[in-house]
Amino acid sequence: MCGIVGYIGDKEAVPILLKGLKKLEYRGYDSAGIAVQGKTGLVVRKAKGLIKNLEEKINAEFAGPGTHEFKDAEGIRGFAGIGHTRWATHGEPSDVNSHPQTDVSGKIAVVHNGIIENHGKLKEWLTTRGVTFQSETDTEAVANLISYHYKGDLLQAVLETVGRLEGSWGLGIVCTNEPDRIIAVRKESPLVVGIGKGENLIASDVPALLEYTREVYYLEDREIAVLHKDHVDFYNDEGQAIQKEKTHIEWDAASAEKGGYEHFMLKEIHEQPKALTDTLRPRLSGGADTKGAASGGSADAKGAALSAAGARKINLDEIGFDASWAQANRVVITACGTAWHAGVIGKYAFEHFARIPVDVDVASEFRYRDPILNPKDIFIIISQSGETADTLAAMRMAKKGGARIIAITNVVGSTLAREADLVMYTWAGPEIAVASTKAFTTQLMCINLIALQFGVLRGVISPAQLKEYIGALEALPAQAEKILKGKENIQRFASQQFNKGKVFFMGRLFDYAASLESALKLKEISYTHSEAFAAGELKHGPIALVDTSTLVVALCTQSALFDKMESSITQVKARGAAVAAITYEDSDRFDRLADEVFRIPRTDDGLTPILSVIPAQLFAYYCAVQRGLDPDKPRNLAKSVTVE
Repeated sequence: MCGIVGYIGDKEAVPILLKGLKKLEYRGYDSAGIAVQGKTGLVVRKAKGLIKNLEEKINAEFAGPGTHEFKDAEGIRGFAGIGHTRWATHGEPSDVNSHPQTDVSGKIAVVHNGIIENHGKLKEWLTTRGVTFQSETDTEAVANLISYHYKGDLLQAVLETVGRLEGSWGLGIVCTNEPDRIIAVRKESPLVVGIGKGENLIASDVPALLEYTREVYYLEDREIAVLHKDHVDFYNDEGQAIQKEKTHIEWDAASAEKGGYEHFMLKEIHEQPKALTDTLRPRLSGGADTKGAASGGSADAKGAALSAAGARKINLDEIGFDASWAQANRVVITACGTAWHAGVIGKYAFEHFARIPVDVDVASEFRYRDPILNPKDIFIIISQSGETADTLAAMRMAKKGGARIIAITNVVGSTLAREADLVMYTWAGPEIAVASTKAFTTQLMCINLIALQFGVLRGVISPAQLKEYIGALEALPAQAEKILKGKENIQRFASQQFNKGKVFFMGRLFDYAASLESALKLKEISYTHSEAFAAGELKHGPIALVDTSTLVVALCTQSALFDKMESSITQVKARGAAVAAITYEDSDRFDRLADEVFRIPRTDDGLTPILSVIPAQLFAYYCAVQRGLDPDKPRNLAKSVTVE
């Protein structure tokens, strides 16, 4: 949640800070602000609402609309500063509660992601020492505590301050008395240090840095970085100098831009074929690459693809997959939100392909329910950002219980990636829109690869079956592309249904699991009341809500249960609901029952969520657009939930 940027160098700081904040808009925020080391001291400007409000305030005050050529007389010209986008936790969104927060003297400014859990006690203690607080934020206590400890050495004051803090924090700190440095420190809230030429930067996420550098350092918990324009020093929480390893970022800045699409979400939906390929291809060895050969072609083409795939194998050396996995008693999966839905699908996948028991848990529940852990468990943690607070806490609990941790994440260098025993990257590329799309489908690709390899190890999957499954996996990217080419039908249907009072998604087995994510997408970005349930539960309560104001989306890809789905659709149609079915392109089974049918190419029933979720993603996107909403930045949500 929230976003931090900081700059020190030879260039004007204000335009760089504003641009960096815009790169972090996807994280979610309700206010923004900057603090710059100006000629007459710290210049702080803040605004409730969008970054453009802050930008307009600065332009109007110093240079007039539409320009960043700030006037010398006002002191806004400076070459070091920090900026922040805030998502309110302590105190309502307002100019006063926005960051940066300063101490009473106005000489120290702080930007902060996270929560200071003992801020109440700190405020009481500081109040007895003459501090008068202006905001409701926990961050203002940090600024004043640093000021209290400051005796001419900002680093020492920060060390003494963080030693008294409880909770989580990513902090960027500047001080009028030491204008040649920025200090950054983190605990459980990510911070990245970017190394440039004659300039250095900090940010809470890589996209804010890409225009200036691809060389970064990831701060670990309780590490401190002191940035000067020509070098950066690193320290531990005892003030001892430490050496860190630099990371080169492969993304380029263009990969984080819209690329001609109206919204990042639509761009990322369309990037799924490539993302699936990038996730799959490095994990296959041997044989010819049959990417897409089995998609929508002739029977001969499909057969040729499967034959070519025969020599190919799944290679998961990156997660240490070997015979020792056969000793596992069960698989445990934990995650939050969309990643948890991937875990629910993973439960079906592991039990279907590998015939091993699976427990899947919401991370926020797992960490508090005193779970039963066993060192023989295979423990899989899933998180797009690798920074989700509840997920990290669940992982740490599992590690203490002796479990072997395998992380599935998209972000190299994230906390999850660094702390897990083994990491499987999704290689989805940067995902900017708050509502996850390509991260979800690539998580499913990773899960299916692990489940299939596990099935081979346990003797459940024969070489002939593996050959077919690999052919089916390689066909998925081209099949996803085919679905995207038919998006106009989904857009048209959304234009007719976007104002429904409630939308229910239902299915069985893998379709039920995919329904969970489908319903979440719709509620996240179009603010439509949507729910998902197992179709067999229809008569156990949900049908009481079905009437003419209801749209029911029936996922129908589990071939053995088509009769059951027909019955469920008939029941909701009898009560006046509109029905859309998502099913195979070679089946007309639901044409006479449904008002609309969205078709996906034929694949193994166990792999269908990767395809069936795409029409649901598009439907959610087009409903949001029809409602005049911004699908990239839904209200009250953040990309990375780094607080509980």
